[in-house]
Amino acid sequence: MKVFVFGKNNNEIEPLVKDFGFELVETDPDFVISYGGDGTLMKSEHKFPGIPKIILCNSRICKKCPPFSNEEILKKIKDGQYSIEELWKMEAGAKDQKLIGMNDIIVHNKDIRHAIRYYLWINNKEIGKEIIGDGVVMATPFGSTAYYRSITDSFFEVGIGIAFNNSTEQSDHMVVKEDSRIKIKILRGPALVYADNQEEFIELHENDEVVIKKSNKVAKIVMIN
Repeated sequence: MKVFVFGKNNNEIEPLVKDFGFELVETDPDFVISYGGDGTLMKSEHKFPGIPKIILCNSRICKKCPPFSNEEILKKIKDGQYSIEELWKMEAGAKDQKLIGMNDIIVHNKDIRHAIRYYLWINNKEIGKEIIGDGVVMATPFGSTAYYRSITDSFFEVGIGIAFNNSTEQSDHMVVKEDSRIKIKILRGPALVYADNQEEFIELHENDEVVIKKSNKVAKIVMIN
């Protein structure tokens, strides 16, 4: 099996990977080993989209890591004791730009001293009236244990979660069907749109709109049997 090891300290794990008979490559890997925590997994998917990810732990906080040692994980994969789970992603489109994330899409005020004002529609149905706050988080089930959970103190397994961040009026979070189309129009900005922990972003100003929906792209995660 050809693998690429992705992580800040990949040199620490590469000898172990080779000991289990994996071939280390720089291009065209069969698998990408994400060596770190949850953030490393998202970064590895952004750099190598669609290639199956093997998650090895190098972090005290890693909610997505399998409950096995790195040695056990590598051995089980070499022995064929694994399956590949496909996870759907979300995309945000605005101003001829597109962002794709496996965890969440976030619309957030650019200047933390000033709230943004915006309208929100789900499948062309307006939700409430003008919303004032720091922004809104749209999460996949995979990402519902991240920023979405820190706002709502909840998570979900099906659909798209919508969490309102520090709204001036009471705005309850909601979970909508995964094929829903969410549109946000900025009334007062500026606001920034992010996907996962990526460096890229889209900047929105007055009357700009962003559409968030399920992507036709998937992430592939190696699950240990």
